[in-house]
Parts: sequence; structure tokens; C-alpha cells
Amino acid sequence: MDRSINFRGIAGSAGNIMQGMGKFVFGNEGIESKEDSYVERYLYRISNGTIPDDRRSAMTELQSLVAESRSAQMSFGAMGFPILLNILKEDREDVELVRGALETFVSALTPIETSQGPNTEVQPASVNSDLLSQETENISLLLSLLSEEDFYVRYYTIQLLTALLTNSLKRLQEAILLIPRGITVLMDMLMDREVIRNEALLLLTYLTRDAEEIQKIVVFEGVFEKIFSIIREEGYSDGGVVVQDCLELLNNLIRHNASNQMLLKETMGFDPLISILKIRRGSAFNFTQQKVKTLTRMQIKLHWLRKTFWTIFFCWALRVNGPLSFSAALRCIGNLVLRNPQNLDSLARKQVGEEPHVQPALNAIFSIILRTSVAQEFVAADYVFKCFCERNPNGQALLASTIVPHPNQGNMHEPAIDMPFGSVLLQALVSSDVNGDMEACCRASSVLSHIVKDNMQSKDRVLQIQLETLTPSLGRTEPVLHRIVTCLSIAASTEGENNQNNQPEEPYIQPVILRLLIIWLVDCSNAVNCLLESAVHLNYIIELASSKRYTACVRGLAAVVLGACILYNASHEKGRDAFAVADAISQKIGLTTYFLRFDELRRSLAHPLPEQHHRKELSRSSANSMSDFQEIEEDETNKDDQHPVLSEIFDSQFVNFLSKLEADIRENIMDIFSRTKTATALLPTELEQKNGEVDGEYIKRLKSFVEKQCNEMQDLLARNAMLAEELVRTGGGTTTDTSQRPNNGRERVQIEALRQELEGARRQIEALETDKSQIEAEANNQRNLAVKLESDLKSLSEAYNSIEQANYRLDAEVKTLRQGGSVPYPDVEAIKAQAKEEAEKDSEAELNDLLVCLGQEQTKVEKLSTRLAELGEDVDALLQGIGDDTAIPDDDDDDDEDSEE
Repeated sequence: MDRSINFRGIAGSAGNIMQGMGKFVFGNEGIESKEDSYVERYLYRISNGTIPDDRRSAMTELQSLVAESRSAQMSFGAMGFPILLNILKEDREDVELVRGALETFVSALTPIETSQGPNTEVQPASVNSDLLSQETENISLLLSLLSEEDFYVRYYTIQLLTALLTNSLKRLQEAILLIPRGITVLMDMLMDREVIRNEALLLLTYLTRDAEEIQKIVVFEGVFEKIFSIIREEGYSDGGVVVQDCLELLNNLIRHNASNQMLLKETMGFDPLISILKIRRGSAFNFTQQKVKTLTRMQIKLHWLRKTFWTIFFCWALRVNGPLSFSAALRCIGNLVLRNPQNLDSLARKQVGEEPHVQPALNAIFSIILRTSVAQEFVAADYVFKCFCERNPNGQALLASTIVPHPNQGNMHEPAIDMPFGSVLLQALVSSDVNGDMEACCRASSVLSHIVKDNMQSKDRVLQIQLETLTPSLGRTEPVLHRIVTCLSIAASTEGENNQNNQPEEPYIQPVILRLLIIWLVDCSNAVNCLLESAVHLNYIIELASSKRYTACVRGLAAVVLGACILYNASHEKGRDAFAVADAISQKIGLTTYFLRFDELRRSLAHPLPEQHHRKELSRSSANSMSDFQEIEEDETNKDDQHPVLSEIFDSQFVNFLSKLEADIRENIMDIFSRTKTATALLPTELEQKNGEVDGEYIKRLKSFVEKQCNEMQDLLARNAMLAEELVRTGGGTTTDTSQRPNNGRERVQIEALRQELEGARRQIEALETDKSQIEAEANNQRNLAVKLESDLKSLSEAYNSIEQANYRLDAEVKTLRQGGSVPYPDVEAIKAQAKEEAEKDSEAELNDLLVCLGQEQTKVEKLSTRLAELGEDVDALLQGIGDDTAIPDDDDDDDEDSEE
């Protein structure tokens, strides 16, 4: 057989290729490295050698060189691929030579880490992978080697395919789909010896990533049965990394694939999955890190089976699995019920435990919240209630309906298994009064916040619950909201005592209770009114927001509570309305300091965006380490050095909610300080004359109204001056204090406050100027109309005088006729009455219209006069001279009438 295959032609072209690639990768100027000449020499011996041992020896030396040198990898990729592929085709009878060729391919495709050279260098292994996977014929050749009897041939072939998938995933996926029975050959490797089976398992895990067509073929080939067979052989959860690889492959097959999920349910059922999670006798308390990791991964993968709610049936058996595994089980339950009506109903009706200690599943989860000493378990159980209540108003109402005081409310040592869920919740809320258990009160507050969130019915229902006061002998009761504020004050005093005694205190107790107050007050004016019933509550919240004894998180959340009391305040009662709360903030905290609390809160709750959990490169089962488990542990316990409870409960969703609320609070407070205290004083009815009210009393009332408005304007100006002075003083303090650096948040708040004030003043000036111009135009129109009316009155007066003169003339004629006696005596009175009636008919209609117009215009003139007086115009000067001309004729007419009579 001729094995030369024109090696010199290949080597010549390879020299040109290597010269260009060497310049690109390593920056050499056409200088062949020593390794390049060795690679060429070894390839020549392999291609043209006649002695089998010499060829095998050259193959071994080539493999060693390629495994150690990146330059050799590049040279081999340029010259050696055709030669070694030809060996795999033509020299299969020489098993040792074929093994060496496959092992050399694996070395050429395995990246070599080096500390020299820039990180932007092209990896020779990646280039070689692309070269080898370009031809589908090469992949088909490798798959054919899997049917060889030699173990090492199959083993190195699997490793080579895995290396190709690592560097050229998409290309190899497409190639395998084009090869007949290509996936079937790989599936057969799962039934091979253990080492090859493990490598094939890893290979299939790579191959099925984001490849729906390959997933369907693999499932059709019966991969589910083979996966669970391997898990069973490895000992279920005790199987270590092999079981973990099986779960990773299972995750690829069912993730976002509804058809595969349904096929798994119909063919295998869920018994095999449940068997993995069961704790075997003799190993219940022998939990290695790998075992906990496997169980955790298992429960996370079950998230994709959300449509079938069955995890609840065995989650309680996982209590002995360690905190990480149990927390994952609880989170799995939360994910299963999230916005899933069927699963929500199942969880609400589910009973757990054994007779006679059976209790609702929600009660059992809540008992975990109250009793666990592991922060991860508390957060995970709280996450179940969060998912249960999210967009589930019926479920929230169901839980709120059970919140009633229990007869044994004060006995904290009585077992709570027979108590309703809500009674246990109330018992935990008041536990701080009995034994100072602030931890239970805090955790119950977190659950209550989920129950009342975005649900007005639940907020009002819980608001109506009355509890006995701390001194029951007085026989008084108080709302639950008041008791929560009391618990908040107890937590603050307890924190102070612990600080004096150098005892650690959980930093999340006060923030969680304040979070409940914020959620409760939002969109609930009844809750705001209830909180402000006692001035002590407002003063205490102000103290939390202003005192430096508390953390920035507590101060910021207290500021948000105060803002909610302003934003959602519908009270008109003096001392409890929004203006009173804003006034208290301005006087006791200062608006600048108050706004700075929001910036402090934003910084204290700031954490990086949720990192994308990129799937890491799967390592081979034989080399798998515990680094993943350590990373899981670190993710659970360390998030920006922030307490895990705060980082989980105050998630990005709640932080975004606070940001929107902050903007509304700022705008509302600035609006309050830019308008008058009593908006009812501007009602039009105050400016109208009452029925039966004489002019003198009306004028006095208008003067009183104007004085009241002036006083309020002076008060507003004084407040604005005080705010401006405070802003200037705060800004000056920031620049003169050399021990502190300027605070960007403070400067931003100052600029924003000044900008809003200036903008409000500008808008007011523009509005006043517009009103003034409109009023002046209206006054001119009224003045012109008054002149016209005066003219009409004069014409009417002249007409009336002419009528009277005609009447006098007729009377004179009648007298003359009487003296003559030549004609019958006429009825003079009848003639006068007829003439008068005719004259009145002529002028009555016009006079009535005129009087109506005069009445309307008089009302407008009065309103405009009042408005001009408010704007500082001299009303008397504007009206001077109007009406004087009309008064004189009227007096003359009256005198004439008197003289005639």
C-alpha cells in the first residue's frame, strides 16, 4: 500500500500556511520554530515509513509534542490532518497506530494555557477544531470508529468528539444531524463500559444544548430509560458526579420543551424522579457536599415541570437534606405555584403530616419561617408565600380571612398546630410583647406584607382587627397597625440595648417591618388615617428618619413611610392632613435632609443586576471538582457583603417600586409647598353675595376674605424663604466642612428642589400675568358696555319725558274743551290711562331686557373688582367717573315729577 500521499506537496503548502498563521498568531516574521521542523519530520516518518514500529514511535513523539506546544498544534493542524485522517481510513488493522492518531487529534484540539503572550491570541485548538469539523465526512469517519472493538479506540473517539463540541458546537450539531444513524451510534455508547458511558453522557449533554431536533431524536431513541437506568446503577442521590451529569442531560431535554415533558410524564412517570430525592436508610445523615449538590441541582431542574404540581408531596421529606437542598425544594414549590391557578389551588388545599398531626401545607411552611435558624430557609419559605400571593387576590383574601385573635393568643407555649393560619400569624406579630421575640415578629411581618400587597380588600380587613393593648386591665383595644408600630419601636430599643451590651442583632428586623408599613399604606387612605390617629406614631417615624443612631436603610425606609402618609392622605382634619405631615417633616427634619434619605436608601439597597447564570463548561466526570458547590454556597451567603435576608426580600422588584414611589413623593411635597394651605377658601361661593345680605356686610366679608388670603400668602412666602435659607445653609455646610467630601446625592437634591421651586414660581408668575391681562381686557369690555348702557338709559329717559310732555298737552286741550262746552265732556282720566298704558307697553319689553343685562353685568363687575383687588389693582380708580352722568338725569327727573304733582 502506498502511504506517501504526496507528503512533499502537503509540506510545501503547509509552509506557506504556517508562515501566514505564525505571523497572525505569534507575530513571527516567517521564522519556522524548532517545533515546526519536528512536526514535519514526524509526519514524514508516519506517512512514508515502512517499519510499523518506527511509524508508531513517530506517532507517539508527535502526540507528546502537540500536547505541549501551541506552535506544534498549529503546524500539525496545517500539515497533519490529511495524513492522520488517511491512517484512520486505511490503517485500521494497526490498532496501536490508530490509537496514537486519535490521541494526537485530542491533543491538537485541547487548549494549552500559557502565561506568555497577549490574551487576544488565537487558540490553535479552536482553529484545528474548525478545520476538522468543516467536512461532514470527517465526522462520519469518527462516528464509524465507535463500532470498533478496541476499548481505547472508542474512548479516544468519544473524547475527540467532545473536544470538537467544546470548540465548534453548532457546526458539529449540524453535521451529526446529516449523518445517518449518527445519534443512534452515540446513544449505543450509553450501554458501553462505565468509562466510555460517562464520556458519552457528557458528549450527549453538550450535543443536546439548544438543539431541539437532536433532543427529539435522542428522546425517540429511549434516552429517558437509559438516564434513569444509569442513575439507579449509581445509587440515586449517592451517585456523585455521574448522577449530576445525568440530571444535566435531563435538564437539556425538558427545559422549554413541552412535548418532551409530556412524553416523560406518559412513558416514565414521576416515580423515578421521586426516587432520586428519597433518602435511603443508613445515609440520611451522611451528606457529603456532592450529595447536597446533586439534590440541589435535581430540585432546580424540576422547575421546568411546572405544569405538574407534585413536588409538594415529597418536599417535607427533604428536611434532613441540609439547608441548601431544603431551600431549593421550597423555591421549587414557589416556582411551581407562581401564576399557576391549578397549582395555587392545590397548595391552598394540601394537607401534610401524619395523623393525628395533620396540618395545611401553608401552615407548615409558615412554621418553618418562624422556627428555622437558617437564613436561607427563612428566605426560601418566605418566597413560597410571595409566589402564592402574587397576582392571586383570592388567595390573599383567603389568608386574610383567617387573621383573627385566638383565645390562647397570649400563651406562646401552646402548640399552634390546631390554630388557623391567621391566628398563628397574629401570635407571632405580638410575640415581641410577650417574650421580646423580635425575630418572629419580623418574619410574620414579611408574610403579612405579601398578603396585603396590592389588595385593598385584605388591607381593609386586617385594618379592622382589634387587639388588646399591652395593659389588658384597662379594657381597651388597638388596631393591628398600631401594634406593628409598637413592635417597630421595641425593635429599635432592643437594638440600642444590644449595641450597649455589644450583642449582635439581626440588621433586617426594622427594615422588614418598615417594608410592611410601606406596602400597607400605599393606595390605602384608611391605613394612613389609622396610622396618624396618634401623634406619637408620626413623631416616632420622624425620629427614625432623622436620627443617626439607625442605619441608612432604616432612615430611608422611614422617610418613604412619611412620604406615603403625605401621598395617600385623604384626611381634611387639622393636624392629620397631608399639609400637617409635610410641615412636620420640614420643621423636624428639613426637606433637604429628608430628600437625602432617599439617596441613602438607594445606595444601601443597591446591588448589581442579576447576573446571567451562564452554563459553565462541563468537565469530565473523572475530573469534576466541588467548585460549583462552593459557588452555590457563596451565592447564597454573600451578595455584595449584604445580609442575605435583605438582599433577597428587598429584591430589584421592590427597589424599582421604591424608586417610582420616591418620584411621586417628591412631586407631591413640592406641590404642597407651592399652594395655599386651604384650597376651600378659593371656592366661588365665597365671592358671591348671599341672599338678603346688605352691601355693608358683604363688603366686610370680602375684606375678611382678602385679609385671610394675604395672611396665607405671607405664611407661604415665609415658608419658601425658610426653605431657601435651609438649602443655602446646607450647601454652605457641605463646602466648608473639610472633613467630608461633597455628596453628589445632596447636591442633586438641592438642585432638584431649587429647580422645582423656581419652576413653580415661574409658572405662578406666568399664570398671574395671564390672569391680569384677561381681567384688564374684561374690564375694558365692561367699561365699554357700561357706556353703551348709559346711552340706552339716556334715550329711554328722553322718550319718557316726551311721553310726559304729550300727556301735559292733552290735559291742556281737555281743559280748553271743558271751558268751551260745545262738545261732550271727555273722560280725561281714561285718556290718560290709555296713553300711559300704550307708552308703558312700548318701553316695557326693552326696559326688562335692559334690567336683565344690567343685573348680569353688575355681578361680573363685582367679581372682577374683587379679583382686581386681589391682584393689587385700585378698583376705585378704575371705576372712577362711571355712573356719575346717569345719576344726575335721574335726580332731575325725580324733581320734575314732584313739581308736576
